[in-house]
Amino acid sequence: MKNTPTGPSSSIITRNVVDLAGDNGNVYEAISVISKRANQLSLKLKEELNERLAEFASTVDNLEEVFENREQIEVSKQYERMPKPTSLAIEEFIQGKVYFETPEPEIVPIPRDLF
Repeated sequence: MKNTPTGPSSSIITRNVVDLAGDNGNVYEAISVISKRANQLSLKLKEELNERLAEFASTVDNLEEVFENREQIEVSKQYERMPKPTSLAIEEFIQGKVYFETPEPEIVPIPRDLF
């Protein structure tokens, strides 16, 4: 069999850094906000998946009585096919659906006796 190179995954999207930089032009801040939002989405999806899989939890510890549950497999596959939290967070950020606020830096007075 001949291995033919395949193109990039269809889930890979090239992004323009200017679009990610947002209104203030700070790419690093944008990446930080997107990362935090992706973590929020990931935790939410994980909790949902665990709740749905808990419905199938067996109270029996005997290996002979454990069987393959098709519904559980379908739920797992459904979550695997969903877009990744990072992709969702990027889309939300670009569409302006993510609210974030940068706090103003505190001005700490320097005591006169230090001079």
